[in-house]
Amino acid sequence: MKSTGMVRKIDELGRIVMPAEIRQTLGLQLRDAMEIYVDGDRVILQKYQPSCIFCTNADDLVLFGGKRICRECLAKLAKLNGTGDAE
Repeated sequence: MKSTGMVRKIDELGRIVMPAEIRQTLGLQLRDAMEIYVDGDRVILQKYQPSCIFCTNADDLVLFGGKRICRECLAKLAKLNGTGDAE
């Protein structure tokens, strides 16, 4: 992990401002969704990337029952169902 040397304080509403230099370096835009993870005593922010609920693949996703599923997992579900046709 690389230190930037930048320090920010949490405001009264619990917010932290991410410096413009970091946003630009990571290609973060206004209104981008961020995921928040906790790893021990660390907080990790990551740009949200929708992925398959089964295998976490982020390519070739379709909505199935309101959930994102990759076509490979959708085909596997179709085989389990015995139809052979997932769509």
